[in-house]
Formats: sequence, C-alpha cells, structure tokens
Amino acid sequence: MKADLKDKLVLTSDVLNILTNKNLIVPESRREMQELSMGGTDKDVFVVDYDVEGKGKVVEATVTRCTNGVSVNYTDMYMRRRDPDCLVVADENDTDKARYFERYGEDFTDLRSQTFNWLNQQETLIVMPFMAGGSELGFPALLIAPENAGFFAAGLADLQGFIPKSQIPDQFKPVAIIFLAPTFRHTHFDGGQVVVHNRTEEVHELFSFNLYPGPSAKKGVYGFLLHIGEIQGWLTLHGASVKLTTPYDNEFVLMHEGASGSGKSEMIEEVHREPDGRVCLGINTISREKLLVSLADTCAIQPITDDMALCHPKVQTGSNKLVITDAEYGWFLRLDQVKEYGCDPKLEKLTCHPPEPLVFFNLDGKPNATCLLWEHTMDSPGVPCPNPRVIVPRHFIKDVINEPIEVDLRSFGVRTPPTTHDAPNYGIIGYLHVLPPALAWLWRLVAPRGHANPSIIGGDALTSEGVGSFWPFATGKMVVQANLLLEQILNTQSTRYILVPNQHVGAYKVGFMPEWIAREYFARRGSAKFKPNQLIPARCPLLGYVPEHVKISGMNLPSYLMHVDTQLEVGPEGYVKGAEILKDFFKRELAQFLVPELHPLGRQIIEICMNDGTLEEYQAAINKL
Repeated sequence: MKADLKDKLVLTSDVLNILTNKNLIVPESRREMQELSMGGTDKDVFVVDYDVEGKGKVVEATVTRCTNGVSVNYTDMYMRRRDPDCLVVADENDTDKARYFERYGEDFTDLRSQTFNWLNQQETLIVMPFMAGGSELGFPALLIAPENAGFFAAGLADLQGFIPKSQIPDQFKPVAIIFLAPTFRHTHFDGGQVVVHNRTEEVHELFSFNLYPGPSAKKGVYGFLLHIGEIQGWLTLHGASVKLTTPYDNEFVLMHEGASGSGKSEMIEEVHREPDGRVCLGINTISREKLLVSLADTCAIQPITDDMALCHPKVQTGSNKLVITDAEYGWFLRLDQVKEYGCDPKLEKLTCHPPEPLVFFNLDGKPNATCLLWEHTMDSPGVPCPNPRVIVPRHFIKDVINEPIEVDLRSFGVRTPPTTHDAPNYGIIGYLHVLPPALAWLWRLVAPRGHANPSIIGGDALTSEGVGSFWPFATGKMVVQANLLLEQILNTQSTRYILVPNQHVGAYKVGFMPEWIAREYFARRGSAKFKPNQLIPARCPLLGYVPEHVKISGMNLPSYLMHVDTQLEVGPEGYVKGAEILKDFFKRELAQFLVPELHPLGRQIIEICMNDGTLEEYQAAINKL
C-alpha cells in the first residue's frame, strides 16, 4: 500500500494487512468507476467470474458497455432480486436476528479469517472511502472489493457517494467497512445470498458474500445506519418523500413508507396517464370496465427521498413535525412498471441521455447501444425479470430538495390482492384511509409485505416485512425500534397519517393510482387535518377512517373505491372475511412485541388490537387526528 494512502486511513491491523503490498485502485472520478465496471478493459462485454474451489470457474455476471452506461446481468436468476432472509449477525451484541452460529453451526471467526485471506490473495483490490448516510450527517465508511467487481463499487458510489482519492482526509477512520467476497456464496452458502454483520467495538464489519448490491451496498448500509440510530436514539425511516406545489402555489410535503414494493419509488413519479391524457382509476377484474377520468392540472413534484429518510436529531426543529433529510446520494429505482416507451417520459429521457453514464441492472443492454428501461432481462422465455433497476445520482434529478424539510403527512402503502365475494382476501383497503396515530404505529409494526412483491424472493401470502418495514436490514432488537417509532410519533404530533393500497381495491386493478390520487388530494386540500364530521369510520377498525368524499379538480372519487364493502363484486360478507384475515395477521405479528421492554403506551395500544378494540379506543390512545 502506498505510504500516502496508508497514512490517511486508520484501520485495525488485520484490515491493514489485507491492503499491504497490494495494487490498490482508489477511484478519483465517476468516469473511472465506469471503466472499472468493464474491468479496466476496452471490451464491449466484460465477464465477472471467479475460480471457486470444487466448481472451477464460475461466471457471476456480465457487464455490457452501453452508450448511456453499463448494463449488469447476473447469470443466476436467483441473484436478480434480494433474498429477504440474507442478513445474519455474527457478534454477541443484542439482536433478534439469526446469529451466524445458530444458522450455520459454527463460529464466524474462521470464515472471517478465510475471507481476509481470500482478499489478501487478490493481486489488486478496489478501496473506496465514502460517508454512509451522507456527507453532512454521515459516518466514515470503506469498501474493499476484488478488482473485477468494479460495477459493484460503481453502484455503491452512486448510492452513497464516494470520496475521491485526492480528497481523502487525514486520519480517515472508517466506522463501517464492506468486505466483498463473492466466491464464498458457493463454497459456504450453497449459492445463497448472505450478508454477515459483525458489530465490533471499533468498526461495523459487513461481509457481502454476493454481488447483488441490494442486500449490502444499499440495505447493508441502511442496516449500519439503523444500528447507529438504535444506539443513539433516532431512526432512518423506510420512505420516499416529495414536496408538492399545487396549481395554486400551495406547498405540501408527503412521505410514503412501507415494505419493498409498496410504492415508495412510485411516489416520486408523475401520475401515469392513458394515451388520451386521462387517468385510469381502476379496471374491474371481472367486467373489465375501465374507470377513466380527467385530471388536468397535477402538482409540481420536488423529490426529497426515495427510500432512506434520515431523522437525525441535528435536523429536528422542535416544530412538532417530523423533519427528514436524504440518507442516500443516489436512488436504486425499480423499473418493472416501465413496460414500453412512454410509460415514464421524464425518467426515460434522463436515463437515455444522462449527464453521465449510469449503472443498470437486469436490463437487456446491447453493446454500444442505448440501454432502454422497458427492455427487461428475461428470467425465462416470455417471463421478464420483475426487478429491473437503475441507479440515478440524486443530483441528476431535476428540482430535488437537498436540505432538511418538515413532513406534513406520512402515508403507508400496502400491496393488496384482488378481492371478491367468491375469493375473499385482504384487498379490502379503500383508496384512502385516515389513521389515528395509534393505528399508524401498529401498521408500521406489522408492515405487510403484501401481494406479488417484485423486489424480493418470496410468495404472495400476507407476511410481515417487520417493524418499520426496515426490519430486514436491521441488526438489533425489534422492541427498541418499535419504541423509537412510537416516541417519534408522540414527539411529532402535527404530522398526520394515512393508509393507501396499491395493486387492487376490492375487485378493481388500480396499480399505484391510489397514492397518486391521495398526493393530489391532500396537496390541494392544504392540510391532513379533518373535522370529525368529515370522516366516516371504516367498517374494519384497523382501517381507521374514510373521508366523507374526495374531490379533486371537480372529480369526485366513486364511493365504491373508498368503501370496498359496497362493491357488488365484494359485498359485506366478502369484506368481513377480508377483515378477519387482516385481524388475524395483526394479532399474530403484534404478539411478539409484548415483552417487558415495550413502552407502556405501546402495550396499551397492542392490547386494544388483541381485544378487538374499537376505532374510538385507538383514537383515545393518542388523541390526535
């Protein structure tokens, strides 16, 4: 290791040993990152492969040089989506997550040594310093990766930023380090995605044993931020947020939270329209009737966050509203909804003609041609990969907001299945529900993963993403995160709460239209506060209230999209059966939080649910609406 870099980095002796007497690539620019993605060669297609003991040469991915960036494709279809159970904790600190020795029957110490030895055997390593969580409020971090994994480093650099070689400060001491060692997924984990967190006193070590950046470069860093926040008493919320300006210049800030696939990235998109400019509220899955309406003037959108909203104490203003700032340098945008040219013109223009080349995943990029968002990689003939992605640095996005900002409304999204009288299910959530704070907290505890999730590996059953919907990335205790969420709600009571479905409302296929309609409605309304006579209790108490009517630009939302029990295809009986599915799910998921460490008010709220409590009881628990 060159003396100048060695003098700048403050590392433990075993990490320092990995970097000694090596060729080290310390990137200086994004352009250099793009070249690293192609292995530093002039090839049009670069093959990322490794010699794996007992298996010979294994090809992990191909990287194609396109005119607008590089297109990364994994040979193993399993690697094209995040495995929700990939996180393992290796240390002895407090955790509710699977420990390494419990899952694999041995201590992690030996594999840690093997990983360091493997990295030590590489002739050349990529070493990339960055600030996890942002340059202003973030924490010093480091990536150590094999030379041919340049696309991974480029992706991380666009997600979290990086410190150019010439700008590394003296005495840069990482408190988090990502060690990238892809071969071990084959030799130790039967081909699985595994990310091991080892929280030592000096540094949070993150061992990424696979090349998909979702579990490590993105969610691994998220897990580190949650760990720091758990210690210090603050949260990084799992939400996308926007500042809206109505045609009448009213401003409104909305943050949309939820499990993977719940519509966070879609919240920063424009309303999707039909070819004639109208908006489709829904398509009846039985009659095929299409509900088309005119929505002339929509709000101007200024994105704030896409996935990770930092709620650091230094940005809180004491205004009784939640204050957030982005914890990311760039956004990992899912593109499954872009099925043809014209679906999302702004994003298509930005990615076809970006200011600088981008990193694409699971797209069928052709050498020296433009990588197009709607040309998804095929998992099998006729079956496109459900998780195509592009990483877009946030400063490429027009009108993005960089400073901390107060949140007026927090929405929570749920992927819902089609629901009818003959096939009842939990898709009984209407277009828009207003939640009392106590119910808003419960929804964030159970965090349904929901129907047909395109982002992760798993089935369609109603399962939980875990507390906050960020639990798959956390390393600590569920009850601590639950208490932090409740305390945050209690401390920010001027911020209000709603619940919106996506995919289906009863018998209607709606996509992400409910959240776009809610966005337009509340921005025009100018407030998320209602008078009691403006709200009607939902038939199912877990769904809070329904506005008496929703009117936007002269358009009244059909009442049967608000009250699903009035749909002829569902009816009261189908609704009640769906409500029972939700109630059983809530009780099953909430039981695990009834531990001595739970906040007393939290226990009271959960017991209301366990006892089939009324909406009035939820309202009284935290008396604010």
